Amino acid sequence: MSEETEIQEKKKILEKTVNRHGLILYNDDVNTFDHVISCLMRICSHELIQAEQCAWLVHQRGRCKVKNGSIKELRAMCEALLENGLTAQIE
Repeated sequence: MSEETEIQEKKKILEKTVNRHGLILYNDDVNTFDHVISCLMRICSHELIQAEQCAWLVHQRGRCKVKNGSIKELRAMCEALLENGLTAQIE
């Protein structure tokens, strides 16, 4: 592999790493497990088991990273979670 090709490959890896952020869901005393699970399935495209696991992690630990991606990818999901009464932010 030439030095230029190696540099380009490293740059691609770095860009993927830098553009990765997390969508964090926080616990609250208002929403039911069913509502949280439903939102995660509908908004974040989680399978049932993944949504259930995230809901339990949020309940037990107070927060859970429910999705990884770029800011652009996560912004719409975060806004939709907020509109559904959940507490979320992008880190």
